[in-house]
Amino acid sequence: MKMLVGALLNVTLVCLALQAHGQPAQKVVDIPTRTGVAQRVLVIAPASSPKAAVILLAGGHGGLQIFPNGSFKWGEGNFVIRSRQLFVDQGLTVAVLDAPSDRQSYPFLNGFRQTPEHAQDIKAVIAWLREKVNVPIWLVGTSRGTESAVYAAIELSGAGGPDGVVLTSTILSDSRGRSVNAMELSKLRIPVLVVHHEQDGCSVCRFSDTAELMDKLVNSSPKRLLTFKGGSNRGDPCEAFAYHGFNGLEPEVVAQTAAWLLAR
Repeated sequence: MKMLVGALLNVTLVCLALQAHGQPAQKVVDIPTRTGVAQRVLVIAPASSPKAAVILLAGGHGGLQIFPNGSFKWGEGNFVIRSRQLFVDQGLTVAVLDAPSDRQSYPFLNGFRQTPEHAQDIKAVIAWLREKVNVPIWLVGTSRGTESAVYAAIELSGAGGPDGVVLTSTILSDSRGRSVNAMELSKLRIPVLVVHHEQDGCSVCRFSDTAELMDKLVNSSPKRLLTFKGGSNRGDPCEAFAYHGFNGLEPEVVAQTAAWLLAR
């Protein structure tokens, strides 16, 4: 009987170990960047060796205020944030970017996304990821996060920059500031995937303006416009649960996005 109980205990322990091994690993990391400043990221690793890594850049003011346990004070409903596990399920290491330690109160990333300091913070995260995973690293921005992604990719061209960029629900026109279409897009010489909902009702993200964006990506190779229709449209047309945030289409959008970037 003792031998049987011992054998069953050993089997149980092995099963638990295997189960734990198969679970994605999640941790919160504070990465030193500018003098006296740290950039907090939530890092989620897939159960097996990653095929690539993505840095997720939320829209809005971007102040997620990530707690040490990996939860968020703000932004849980944002498209890329609520879809983070879907990216992990595609075999990608995910790094969710918060506002840096010196931008942890309003206006957070508002007015900061197109600054050398923001690019420096993102560069530090890219460098940290390169030390941990020997795979291509992509910036994936949504809505206002696309401004961060494009600005950083332009500023960080070369070894310190990303291997590619994904722009979802891109800010294409903006009377209050510089939109993605107004940036020096010809400087981008890395792959760019543009993901947009054809029924996006946000006035600064009109689908008709994606043609101008694609035309200006003259040196991005390859480049592609990936479009979607349908899903659910709820609330403010510029918020995450309208067509703007691919509400109801998340698994399909993430799967097709991951398939494209992994094929590069």
